[in-house]
Amino acid sequence: MNAQPEILRPTHNAATAAQTMEAVVVSAYGPASALRVATVARPAIGEGEVLVRVHAAGLDRGAWHLMTGKPYLMRMMGFGFLRPSSPLLGREVAGTVVEVGAKVTRFAPSDAVFGIGEGSFAQYARAREDKLALKPANVSFEQAAVIGISGVTALQALRDAGRLRAGQRVLVIGASGGVGSFAVQIARSMGAEVTGACSTAKIDLVRSLGAHHVIDYTKEDLVSGAQHYDLIVDIGGNTPASRLRRALTPTGVVVLVGGENGGNVTGGLFGRPLWGMVLSLFNRQRFAMLMAKETHVDLEPLGQLLATGEVTSSIDRVCSLDQVRQAMLDLEAGRVRGKVCVAVA
Repeated sequence: MNAQPEILRPTHNAATAAQTMEAVVVSAYGPASALRVATVARPAIGEGEVLVRVHAAGLDRGAWHLMTGKPYLMRMMGFGFLRPSSPLLGREVAGTVVEVGAKVTRFAPSDAVFGIGEGSFAQYARAREDKLALKPANVSFEQAAVIGISGVTALQALRDAGRLRAGQRVLVIGASGGVGSFAVQIARSMGAEVTGACSTAKIDLVRSLGAHHVIDYTKEDLVSGAQHYDLIVDIGGNTPASRLRRALTPTGVVVLVGGENGGNVTGGLFGRPLWGMVLSLFNRQRFAMLMAKETHVDLEPLGQLLATGEVTSSIDRVCSLDQVRQAMLDLEAGRVRGKVCVAVA
């Protein structure tokens, strides 16, 4: 496990300043009110890593989990039991390579890249070579910054867990969020007929993403059985597995992405997924819990979808480092449409 970067006091020494950076930090698990911008040491990179000068970063739901330490299960998975293993937040990143490790072969200094790093709410972030891709020249850093985790999750939910094929009918529950906004567009690019479910205030956004049909889940029953889908991608929802299967075709698939309503202990990693697996034993319908794999192999095609315009990053706002606290509060309250991009000066 990497040592925590030292939080430094302000300095006017030029030599010291060259080895420091501004970053959003959190010293203990807790609410967004504890976030602050501080001067910290620049991260050191390993042999298979690169140092990225951050131009933009994406705020994904995972940053909230790392800030709060919830669900508690993640603390036992190496993220720090009593406090975060690193005080730096942010993982989605886009920027310019400034340093490469001795075993890095895919990148060189000055390359524009995007993907997944560590501590991207900062002026510099380190990232593994295999979690970055070259940024297409016609895609902005802001557009590229917010697709790393959310886009890869959406793609794997549809293609791998859901085994989506052209012509199939897809329901995306949570279509206005980070993963959902990409899932709607990627599913359409794969030739599916897409229905997006969201709240009333976000219907216009989901329509603009290209959904063929939009359901207001505050007014309509998502799984009444009137419509049947080949694939349901449920992003952080809480509809019981037994009800979801009513909206499936006889051989349909439900892919559960996240578990924001699953409690503080496991975060929904059990319960619905286990019950869905039990139900799958007695019929041809299938339930899957997605654990996304972070890899450049999927970042590269996502970059091409951005480059061709088949997929567009839906950015709710662009904020600065000192506005991350408020953005996190808005994410928690459900006020974010699509993604928040953090611009780093």
